[in-house]
Amino acid sequence: MKLRYGHNAIKSIVAASLIGLTLVVWAGCRKKPAETAGEGTSTETGKSLKSGTGLFTEPKLSLSEITKSAETWGPAFESVWGKPAPDLTVIDINGKTLKLSSCRGKDVLIVFWASYLGPCRLEIPDLIELRNTIGADKLVMLAISKEDASILKSFVDLNKINYTVVSASNKAMPSPFDQANLVPSSFFIDPQGRIKLGTVGKLPIKDIKAILQAG
Repeated sequence: MKLRYGHNAIKSIVAASLIGLTLVVWAGCRKKPAETAGEGTSTETGKSLKSGTGLFTEPKLSLSEITKSAETWGPAFESVWGKPAPDLTVIDINGKTLKLSSCRGKDVLIVFWASYLGPCRLEIPDLIELRNTIGADKLVMLAISKEDASILKSFVDLNKINYTVVSASNKAMPSPFDQANLVPSSFFIDPQGRIKLGTVGKLPIKDIKAILQAG
């Protein structure tokens, strides 16, 4: 049985087909921007996916959360947390005098260490990276050792240490710094001059950053 269409019917079928084809092509074109956005390359959302991570872009943790997750160190000197730090005055191995009270408005990290101990040596690359990451206008870093200044100078030059190193071989430390008998031990002092946290053991840089960021 043969079907016959009139001239007007054929014209209607052709027109409908063209309209359908146009809609398909238009819909396909509309999908491309969304697909590109998903790749993170051509929209503001995409750009944010590829943006670099800064020092304090990680989720902010409490000191309690940080200490509970510690693996290579532990909290110490708890009795002085939140109390004003003593006004320590030191002279670094290059002869420069630094007074702790002059550091107000900045975070301060004091590390007690020894160049001949393995955990202290392992901590050095992270401390170097920390100094490269945060400027001295925001963070003061002091590494205090009881070793002679001449020994420390050679060690600093050999290992390209870029933070302040102090010899305390002939200097008594005020409390609570005199309690840092196990090394490495560290004290974090906030911009208001209060002792934020004390630690014993090797601190990885991720934990140092988290402690500095914690309220």
